Amino acid sequence: MPKNNTDRFLRAIKKYAKEQQNALQREVDQLKDERLKETEQKAKRDSRSLIKQKLREKNNEKTAQLAQLTQEGQKKLFIERLKMTDEVFRKAQVKLVEYTETAQYSQKLLKSAADTAEYFGENDCVLYINERDMNAADDIKALFKGNAEIKVDKTIDIGGIKGYCESMGIIIDETLDTKLKAQREWFVENCSLSVL
Repeated sequence: MPKNNTDRFLRAIKKYAKEQQNALQREVDQLKDERLKETEQKAKRDSRSLIKQKLREKNNEKTAQLAQLTQEGQKKLFIERLKMTDEVFRKAQVKLVEYTETAQYSQKLLKSAADTAEYFGENDCVLYINERDMNAADDIKALFKGNAEIKVDKTIDIGGIKGYCESMGIIIDETLDTKLKAQREWFVENCSLSVL
């Protein structure tokens, strides 16, 4: 082979090798760019995911703190409402005890006894009253057609009358204590008591 042809052949091989090298370099650069972009995108996704996770954790922490503060506030509010309710009904009880010392109460006590007597008819019964009301025992007993036994009931703190008829299996409770307790239950269920 002549030298000229060999030189051309070598140059062609070198040229082809250079083109292959350039093509491989472009391919390597392209792969490197693609990998770099993928890595950047993954890093961005991971970063966003981490940020979201940290935000969720922070929000959960804040939500838990808020829930605890709310619960503590509600507990304090409940205690204050309970104190206010207790105070209102303590004062009401004091007023009712004062009321039991009036002539109006004595008339009301006899009216309650008369209503109880009418309901029991000629049946025997036991009547329970507060010790302060024992001075009206004879007047109460006189209202009943059947035999009426009158007893002091230490659980009646305010006043009123409670009757029990064994033969009828009935208890009639006309005590101010029971009425006040019923009002308290109604009050607790229905009031819109707010503490400022």
